[in-house]
Amino acid sequence: MDNINNAPATIAMLRPPQTVMRLQRLGSFHQTRLSFMRVLLRRLEKDGWRFSRTHWDIDASGVGVGVYTAHGPERSYSLIAFANDLDPAKRSDRVIASEWDATFTLYDGIPTQGDLQRLQDNVPVQEAGRVSGKELSLSRANRSVRLFDYVRQKLSSGEQPAMEELDKVGYLMRTTAVYGSGKFGACDRRFIADREEFKEPFQVELLAVYMIRAFSVDIVEHLAQADDPDNYVALDVALKRRLGIGNSTGLGMAPFIVNHPTLLNNWILARETALARVRAIEYATTEKNAQFGIYLQRQIIGVRQWQTDHDHQAGKIVDLLSDLEQLEQYLHVHCQVQIKKPWDEIYRWAEQHLTPEGQECVVTLLLEPYPELVDDLSASMSIDENRHFAINGRMPLSVLADLIDCNYGFAKEFNAGARDQNARFWYASEEKLEPRLGERFEEDGAEREHPLATARDVAALSAQIKACAVQKTAVAEFLLQYPQHRHTVRRVQQSATHPYSEIADNLIASTLLPIDLLRCKLSFFGAVKFDPRSDRWLRINLYQHAPLLEELNSSDTADWTDSWVYPPLQRH
Repeated sequence: MDNINNAPATIAMLRPPQTVMRLQRLGSFHQTRLSFMRVLLRRLEKDGWRFSRTHWDIDASGVGVGVYTAHGPERSYSLIAFANDLDPAKRSDRVIASEWDATFTLYDGIPTQGDLQRLQDNVPVQEAGRVSGKELSLSRANRSVRLFDYVRQKLSSGEQPAMEELDKVGYLMRTTAVYGSGKFGACDRRFIADREEFKEPFQVELLAVYMIRAFSVDIVEHLAQADDPDNYVALDVALKRRLGIGNSTGLGMAPFIVNHPTLLNNWILARETALARVRAIEYATTEKNAQFGIYLQRQIIGVRQWQTDHDHQAGKIVDLLSDLEQLEQYLHVHCQVQIKKPWDEIYRWAEQHLTPEGQECVVTLLLEPYPELVDDLSASMSIDENRHFAINGRMPLSVLADLIDCNYGFAKEFNAGARDQNARFWYASEEKLEPRLGERFEEDGAEREHPLATARDVAALSAQIKACAVQKTAVAEFLLQYPQHRHTVRRVQQSATHPYSEIADNLIASTLLPIDLLRCKLSFFGAVKFDPRSDRWLRINLYQHAPLLEELNSSDTADWTDSWVYPPLQRH
């Protein structure tokens, strides 16, 4: 068995926030064993969940209703899918769209015919409708037209689609929004957060997406069979697994990790603790060493399948492939079984020789062979944010100033007089109330700016504190005189106990790449194959290679249920 060091050694190996929390690094994160999709599927498998398609009333043109039900130890949940024959001219991934190829809700329980009728009037119109507390999520999706039509044509003519064509896209449909937590009348998270299956973050939304993936295959098979019932063949099971569900995500997601600093801290802290635990291992067994090598090979296959037209991301993929090939060569020379603290050795080598993209991929790979050290940390990734919301008015102002000096070194770099450091402002669009990013010196609306400029606001708070004549003043007295600093004081106080709560960069600078914020959050979901369409929105793939609904608790798939996120070595 691997020789594992004690807790103090693990704590000593935690990477400092000033290293981890820079945008360039956060924007290079990859999925890990702690990503919420993988946490969900492990739970579904462990607890013996079963899935069934309980209703299918969809006509030959692709219009109708389908229902999929997940049966757990205590409760059942149903994905209700409303299929649409969408005019291609109306198909859009933009948030301003008003029609989609399919819309969905995750229902708490098993719906009645009355529920289906009520939801038929509301779910297909999304924001224009309203759902109830019985609905846990609301979502919509569009076909990836070229691949969807290609697979449909092949199946209707009695042929299987080429694996290479499937891998170019990786999904038949992509969601353009998956709303939860009280949006448009849906159930608020606080009413279900104590349910065992939903304790970790975003389990509701990702359960819905897992079942939407099944719908995307069922609807293409349904339409292909309707096209030519005599020649139709079903999609090969191994090919089905190669299809995930896509997602198109824009700026609406970006402010989340800024607005939830203590939650972000718990996500990052769990990941960093997992890495530190593995790095603290004294010696690796032959088995663990072999597992690491296999995961590396599978990751290389995945990177070679990763396609994008975005120049910045394409360059990162080229660098990542080079990084992983360098790591392969390093492992050929160094036998990890014989080296003391072998995983720490690999990490330190990666720091010296690889790009941030490669370094963070190494972090992912180091965690894979050690479920016994990593998986329990998922239980720490939620938080009751209300417990940390109250401002400590009794804190001496000098202590607050010390916290700024200790935790906000990046704010000292902010220059209030530099146009490039004040170039952007965050606001909400009037039409959809979605977060947007404006150009401060070119566009109107800066007076409606949202408080997401942490570096600027902390610098302003620090300057105000230094201007105070009496440094022993309590925070409460200070805020009575300068209430505009309340939100910043709260963040600074939270940083005292949440070291990974702040993104250590200027979020209104001209050099900001919002896709770094998106990638950070989506890596915790478990997304792969990030494909930016600009610096402000991207496409991703979820659940590619995952067990199908009917396979999740099959003995035939037990050996790869948790390693599915990596492409298989053998070519199906």
